[in-house]
Formats: sequence, C-alpha cells, structure tokens
Amino acid sequence: MKKLIIISSVIILIIFIGASGRKAQWITLLDKNLSKWDIYLSFPHKDGYKGEAPVNDSGDLLKPIGYNKNINNVFSVIEENGEPVLRISGEIYGCVYTKESFENYHFKLKVKWGTKKWIPRLNEAKDSGILYHSQGECGVDYWRSWMLSQEFQIIEESMGDYWCIANSKINIKAIKETDNQPYTFTQKGILTSFGSGTSAGNYCKAGSNNELPDNKWNELELITYGDKSLHIVNGKVVMALSNSSYVDGILKPLTKGRIQLQSEAAEVYFKDIQIKPINNLPSEYAGYF
Repeated sequence: MKKLIIISSVIILIIFIGASGRKAQWITLLDKNLSKWDIYLSFPHKDGYKGEAPVNDSGDLLKPIGYNKNINNVFSVIEENGEPVLRISGEIYGCVYTKESFENYHFKLKVKWGTKKWIPRLNEAKDSGILYHSQGECGVDYWRSWMLSQEFQIIEESMGDYWCIANSKINIKAIKETDNQPYTFTQKGILTSFGSGTSAGNYCKAGSNNELPDNKWNELELITYGDKSLHIVNGKVVMALSNSSYVDGILKPLTKGRIQLQSEAAEVYFKDIQIKPINNLPSEYAGYF
C-alpha cells in the first residue's frame, strides 16, 4: 500500500510539472481508501472555549489526538451511486489534508450537509471549510486544529466567506456599512487588508449567498494563481482575494501548500473532489482584481 501511495504522489507531481504547454486534465483526489489524504484530530472542544489550551477535570493540559488517529471514525468514505463520498462527522475538531502540496490550480468539489451538530456549535450554523496554501504543522490556529492557511469557508447560507487561519493575511475589496456589520466582499469595495495584525480583523463575508435550497449538492470551486484566488459557489464568484501572505517576523508570500477539509462540529459530505494545474488566471476573472 505504501508503495502505491508513493507512486500515486509521483504521478500527481509529474502531471502538475508537465502541465505547461498543453491542456491540463482533472486529477481525482478522493478514493475509497483516502489514499491521497492524511488526518489530524485535535480535541472535542467544549462550550465556552476561548482559545486557551484544553485541560481535563483536574486542570492538567490535554494533548491533541494527533496525526492519522481516526478516533470515532470522524472521517469515513461511503459509496453513493458507485462513487466515493467523504463523510466528516464533525464530532472532533480537525481535518483531512492532502499528502501533496499544490500551487497555481483550479480545485473543485461538491458538498452537502448532514444532520448532526456537536458542542460547541449546537446552536450555530453548520460549518466546515476548504483551507488552502496550508503549511507547517496542524494546531497553530485559534482552535488548535489546523495549519497556517487561507480559508474558503463552507457555512450555511454564506458559503465562500474568508477567514485567515493562524497568522495569514490577504487583501479583499470590501465594504462595511455599519460598525455592527461584518466587512463584505464587493467589486466596488475598498481594497482592505485582513488577517494577522490588521484593523479589519480575520473575517470577510461572501458577496452573496449562492447556496442551493433543500440541501442539494453545491459545487464549490477554488481558483488560485500566484498571490490571487477566487471563491466560486455554484458558478458565481463570491470572493476575490489578492496578496496572499503570512507574518513570520516579516511578511512572506503564501501561494502554495496542502489543502485541508475541516471537521468543525457539523456533519458534512464531500464528493467529486478534483484538481488541475493552471498556467495563468483565466481571463474571464481578470476584472475581479
């Protein structure tokens, strides 16, 4: 099995390297064995969590569950119409993340919600996310669950929101009509810096709610080239981002890395997970920057 995984990883790398000068093909990233992904689980977070290191009833620090320990079968692959579907129960915070790192690509998947929610989000919208340009170790963020990255948020009624993860930063054209409202993406907005050390904060709301009704499968697309990226929900651009970077003493570019799919207290299903390399930002999206 280990030999097959290595061969598969080499094939993906060759396809990405050899994509220039010819039309790239879609690469399927999901199979019944999750062979292209690794797992990280942190903690089953409790109500009232404020970022502090979790402790047990005696006040002793808890260790995270860690890598490739699929406790309670949080991540599983089921079959639907003969095709693999990734189920993430959401019971414990964490992620699956690609074994390979990617740069300059078009990524897409389909997503729909399950029925279960867990503490500490029992009374909040179901939530997950695509974390891209992921680098370093898991557990460096507020929830102690994910890698440094940029987030394409998947949340009920606002798919495509942006969150910075750990010390990442990014620029978005956005407006904030009142102090009580979040910044929202709009092409007519002011280019605003979000993330570590900014006055705007870590979050920007998607430009529109393009989630399909009745919990149908939603198609999400992430296009990223250089320091720019686009969040696309069911064919509509809901977020355009530029100057992807992170703070490590100085500002450094954040333009490549692994892809994480979050487990975040809600049951969620993913299928048709695919990626292909690109040689430029598609011309139809140039006007967003």
